Amino acid sequence: MELDPIQMDALAELGNIGAAHAATTLSQMLMCPIDMTVPEVHAVDIADMHSYIGNEISAVVVFQIQGEVADGGYIVVSMPRATVIQLTNQMLGMTDTDREIDDMDRSAAIEIGNIMISAFLDATAELLGIVMLPSPPALAIDMTHAAFESIVAQVAGDVNDILIFNTELESEAPPVYGSIYMLPNTELMHQLFHMLERLMEPIS
Repeated sequence: MELDPIQMDALAELGNIGAAHAATTLSQMLMCPIDMTVPEVHAVDIADMHSYIGNEISAVVVFQIQGEVADGGYIVVSMPRATVIQLTNQMLGMTDTDREIDDMDRSAAIEIGNIMISAFLDATAELLGIVMLPSPPALAIDMTHAAFESIVAQVAGDVNDILIFNTELESEAPPVYGSIYMLPNTELMHQLFHMLERLMEPIS
């Protein structure tokens, strides 16, 4: 997908608004100040996604996009192992970082993913004037590539492009990182960019 500078600016603005809403909700849950930004945004063909997804063990939380855009595709949050463990520690007041992902981390990853994606979609929907809701989440703990191969197998033929919002989350602890991947179907992708272009018209 080739985007012009105005479209990329609009996409970055969308990502930062969504991230700001997600950070506010996470701050309330973790009871500490959190700032989340989206320093990098990419719009890529689904066939090229391997160039943007690593092989580290991650918690991958998958949601179907619902609401006014029924079966609109998928939205995914991917958090590396270290990020999941650090956020679990913040939630539960723990300090052990030298461990594998356990059941506590799995529960925390689902909860954090649900909060992030619900807030992200709420902000996006409010900005664009449509209703977008997440389905109940599904969790995979795997190499990120392997998890996405399973997702792509489900959306083959319906999704051509992926919008990637690489996030940086800063709190009292060291910064943690993750990514939000939006895999909209063709209809939703057209809707998103049509609405974003309209929003950008007064400043273009």
